[in-house]
Amino acid sequence: MQNRASRRPHGRLIGYARVSTNEQATEAQEVELRAAGCETIVQEHGSGASRARPALAKLVREIAAGDTLVVVRLDRLARSVGHLLEVIEDLTAKGAHFRSLRDPIDTTTPQGMFSLQVLGAVAQLERALISERTKAGIRAAKAKGRLPGNPGIRERRPEALARMRSAQKAAYG
Repeated sequence: MQNRASRRPHGRLIGYARVSTNEQATEAQEVELRAAGCETIVQEHGSGASRARPALAKLVREIAAGDTLVVVRLDRLARSVGHLLEVIEDLTAKGAHFRSLRDPIDTTTPQGMFSLQVLGAVAQLERALISERTKAGIRAAKAKGRLPGNPGIRERRPEALARMRSAQKAAYG
């Protein structure tokens, strides 16, 4: 019987680090990806909800058989199950693999593929719930005659913007 290490692909580990806005930085993700053995890291700024990500598209087009696309967390690659599975199918068709460092995902195994599909569904549900809560909050604010959102952010107060950047950095690296 083969052990897990003997089934590992022999290609390159290629990291993908994505943040949602230009104000965020990919450094924390890059540190984790390098520690995992990624020599090449592709960076991108763009919403996880958007499929229009040129750096990811180029990476998937150019990845070679045996290579593994590595992300820190599943939500750095995709926020919808459909997009996630589309990327994985493209990688699989090229003989490449996918791995998430913080999620138990390794597409070289059937269990890893199953985990990927389950976690993708959870990520999509979480995004839908956040959207519902945000819309409900906006409706509630409007019903009370108030503007929705954080007044400090809306008015671009430096202390509020600094707190937001700090929270984003802590949450997304």
